[in-house]
Amino acid sequence: MQEDLFVAGHTACAGCGQSLAARIVLNAAGRDTIITNATGCLEVFSTGFPQTAWRVPFIHSLFENASAVASGIEVGLKALGIKDGVNVISQGGDGGTADIGLQSLSGMLERGHDILYVMYDNEAYMNTGIQRSGMTPAYANTTTSPPGKLSLGNPQPKKNMAAICAAHDIPYSTTASVGYPRDIERKVKKAISIKGPKFLHIFVPCPLGWRHDPSATEKIAKLAVETGLFPVVEYESGNISKVMQFKELKPVNEFLKTQGRFKHLMKDSPEIKEAIEFLNKIVQENVKRYSLIKQ
Repeated sequence: MQEDLFVAGHTACAGCGQSLAARIVLNAAGRDTIITNATGCLEVFSTGFPQTAWRVPFIHSLFENASAVASGIEVGLKALGIKDGVNVISQGGDGGTADIGLQSLSGMLERGHDILYVMYDNEAYMNTGIQRSGMTPAYANTTTSPPGKLSLGNPQPKKNMAAICAAHDIPYSTTASVGYPRDIERKVKKAISIKGPKFLHIFVPCPLGWRHDPSATEKIAKLAVETGLFPVVEYESGNISKVMQFKELKPVNEFLKTQGRFKHLMKDSPEIKEAIEFLNKIVQENVKRYSLIKQ
């Protein structure tokens, strides 16, 4: 029986996709791992002093510098001659990675540190009040992008973080969804077998911020992929090397109707019709860019 290295007793919400993904990542990486973690949900619910859910060395850093702290650890291990066989994993939520921590992440990738960075993407700042982030999808209802008379929610689409990291010409950059745990395991093991900087973007539903039933986390995580809204792809040395393909994609409405944050899109109006057409356009662009449909 496999030993769990991220253990029970933390205070994550029921159905938290981030806690599920963190356990999968750490168990796949193994005991010889050092974690740096940006401020965020994962750090808060797993390290309430004097307890911890981590059975490996774990350092909490600020939002902006998890990658810089990990870089220092990696350099220190090399200086001591003990880096071989030790995995350094830096991680954070979407806000602590794609917004506040983007500069230190870019520096870590540019300098070529032998580190795996994991971004847990629940598509908003959930720990501080469900504010929109650079990873919040278009038309989502957050506390800083509420739908009303002047808008239909968040006005901008998500950043493409895997492509941004791949553009640094790092050896490996990839996306995954917690709805496919074996795929995450494979990608973590592949990433830590590669020398140099690696990036893993994991899609993790949040029952609190997305207002969905906690039991639906896995279903929603799969629907994001099955509708083409969240492509699961791998980049090696800057080029797309593998894509999760489907015979056909499900309608985007199958994903939207599972969550309260898109409840305002379930009505009928010209503006809402235009919004759905925009989301379908994003899907069609993903189909073209990543060849999501099997030929």
